[in-house]
Amino acid sequence: MKFTRPRGTNDVFDERMETWSAVERTLAEYLRSCGYREIRTPIFEQTELFVRAVGEATDIVSKEMYTFADKKGRSLTLRPENTAPVMRAYLENGLYRRGGITRLYYSGPMFRYDRPQAGRYREFHQIGAEAIGSPGPAVDAEIIDVSLGLYRALGFPPLEVKLNSVGCPACRPKFKETLSASLAGFAGELCETCRERTGTNPLRIFDCKECGPVKEKLPRIADHLCEACRSHFDSLQGMLGAMGIPYALDPLLVRGLDYYTKTAFEILHPQLGAQNALCGGGRYDGLAEDCGGPSIPAVGFSAGMERLMEALPESFAAAGGGSGTDVYV
Repeated sequence: MKFTRPRGTNDVFDERMETWSAVERTLAEYLRSCGYREIRTPIFEQTELFVRAVGEATDIVSKEMYTFADKKGRSLTLRPENTAPVMRAYLENGLYRRGGITRLYYSGPMFRYDRPQAGRYREFHQIGAEAIGSPGPAVDAEIIDVSLGLYRALGFPPLEVKLNSVGCPACRPKFKETLSASLAGFAGELCETCRERTGTNPLRIFDCKECGPVKEKLPRIADHLCEACRSHFDSLQGMLGAMGIPYALDPLLVRGLDYYTKTAFEILHPQLGAQNALCGGGRYDGLAEDCGGPSIPAVGFSAGMERLMEALPESFAAAGGGSGTDVYV
């Protein structure tokens, strides 16, 4: 062989391609039935969009983006996630002038230079949804219910919802100071990456798989929320209870992108072991301003297609979800 596929990418064909297409059709039909309309954004965007929106100190921006200069020297980046491009498109095309809540969904490839492992690749695919225009916790509850519905539509067993609040610009800066001061006392117990994060982005330590014992000793952001964040979080929990959606509070849950505010959640498959996160999302009320637009609240989620396909119930394919053949002679 002269050429092989790049590490961290996949060829999809035959029965797996049939099943993949059937899954995409099923999820697209489900999201449309929930009132979400499809949006497609470019595979690459201006690099500055991700630096400003995702956060310069995040691993995605500092280590994982595929960035290149075009023929005129402009810096472009293959999209590592799609929430920032959707918000850019929402603002650039004036969709906010319609008022009310704009509900959008997307699917397609994303790119991150990361160590390939089960369900995680350098070219990977996501399906996600964004509800833009309402600050109320009812939309957070809707997004969590819609994300769970993706898996119900495919025949998954009941899944676990982990929930937390990551605060807002009013309360998070002070918590970061408290957290940094606490981390200074554990410098010798932190991995090298987290020692670097202490002064730049201390919240990222809660994402670290190596510093588990230290994380248990650190202050919790749930104990430092401002009144607005506390009220929002309490209301959301009440709504989820009224909707019959079970959840568990996880004070260590944060998201790997800086634009998240208030609600953060993940959906876990309890039977998948260590790599059990199927879906995640939350609220990002400051993202529109980071992209140069007005202050517009929003909330959304994204789900990884590769991990979903690996955990796909056999009943979906058995019911004809993966086959396009009706008669063979």
